[in-house]
Amino acid sequence: MLGLDVCEAGGQLLELLWLALCYRDIMADKEGVTLSLEEEEEDADVALAYKTPEKKSLREIQELDPGDESLRKYKQALLGAIPAAVDASVPNVQVTRLTLMCEQAPGPITMDLTGDLEVLRGRAFVLKEGVDYRVKVSFKVNREIVCGLRCLHLTYRRGRPVDRDVFMVGSYAPRAEEYEVVTPAEEAPRGWLARGSYRVRSLVTDDDKTEHLSWEWGLCIKKAWED
Repeated sequence: MLGLDVCEAGGQLLELLWLALCYRDIMADKEGVTLSLEEEEEDADVALAYKTPEKKSLREIQELDPGDESLRKYKQALLGAIPAAVDASVPNVQVTRLTLMCEQAPGPITMDLTGDLEVLRGRAFVLKEGVDYRVKVSFKVNREIVCGLRCLHLTYRRGRPVDRDVFMVGSYAPRAEEYEVVTPAEEAPRGWLARGSYRVRSLVTDDDKTEHLSWEWGLCIKKAWED
């Protein structure tokens, strides 16, 4: 599995390739671009209106510029081979697990996201106050490049929002193996005011605002692992 640094580098390269392809399409169609200036009383904003380039599939990207050997090798190294055909009913992005990683924990804290998500609504995952932890997201990309994948966590206590966390996962090409991405370390809240039960609403989405998965789960901050 890829570590965080490798995943970030691969995601950045994918985004650069995508931007380069989009830029070429924009320049090829620049005669169809129109400019509009819009001024408002409060402040003046300059807006550039342009024709959004058509989104290309992975196969179309692979087949661009067949005579350019250096570009072909670059795309092959970055994107890999075109994946085998996948059942159209299978989502392009499948989020399989979310794991709370903590060295002090007595055992693994893992959510299986491939089964009945309603089970997670009634389950509380325990974190000891003040411990350092990281979140690992495991997922698969099946058919097309996904850009700007991100994971959002909205935390509530007694029905009121208390925290909002957004983690940028990155951009990834399809492959048979799962990807695993780990967030930077965070410290669980501490103190008697922080202890108690929380509800977390999690969402995995991307730059196209596609909702790949959403679920709810419980989190309990305790003074000890077994309190």
